[in-house]
Amino acid sequence: MADDSRSFNSGTFGSYTAIGDSFTEGVGDPGPDGAFVGWADRFAVLLADQRPEGAFRYANLAVRGRLLDQIVEEQVPRAKELAPDLVSFCAGGNDIIRPGSDPDDVAERFERAVADLKSAIPTVMVTTGFDTRGVPVFKHLRGKVATYTAHVRSIADRYGCPVLDLWSLKSVQDRRAWDDDRLHLSPEGHTRVALRAAQVLGLPVPADPDQSWPPMPPRNTLDVRRDDIHWAREHLVPWIGRRLRGESSGDHVEPKRPDLLPL
Repeated sequence: MADDSRSFNSGTFGSYTAIGDSFTEGVGDPGPDGAFVGWADRFAVLLADQRPEGAFRYANLAVRGRLLDQIVEEQVPRAKELAPDLVSFCAGGNDIIRPGSDPDDVAERFERAVADLKSAIPTVMVTTGFDTRGVPVFKHLRGKVATYTAHVRSIADRYGCPVLDLWSLKSVQDRRAWDDDRLHLSPEGHTRVALRAAQVLGLPVPADPDQSWPPMPPRNTLDVRRDDIHWAREHLVPWIGRRLRGESSGDHVEPKRPDLLPL
């Protein structure tokens, strides 16, 4: 992976706000109470471990299904009001997967939002897209995702932002890193992203996010085909229907943790 941690010191963040869509909200990683946990919550714990007890505050404003402009309108102003030491900003993925979307245009709007955040927040960590080479449905979008990812890295260079580079995180290309819907990360996938985020900021981590997965037992072609049919019926067809109707999400969801609270 590219070394994005050289100019960012660990243990210096007393507060953190996460903004974004379902990826940052934590969809695919349910906690014991049924509420989503996700990589941002797990990353916040790693940040809090570097501070004295009670000296770290965290808010997660991310809402599933949000497009970039919605995140900019709803979440960026709130993040600036909270004025944390660190913001993670992951947005644009739902825009990129829409038919006819232009990654260059999305990147221009993303850059304006980064400039706005940097005017008020000391450290803004941006996030690239995943490599969709082996992902059903999304693999044909790989060129658009790669273009957007290149823009995000260029924007990060211009504004001095650390980069959570998901494209280079090879461990999340394993099927086990993804939820049953194959659209969101599994708990282990979220955990690996949290570890990579901590690495980017120079924090010590308890495990290597890119460590190899244990071998899987071989599966026969019939079982694989049966699973693919079930996935298409339960997840792919409804997802395509929402895209064709121009819907970003079927739910009205409030931010999971809207204020900077002790962690």
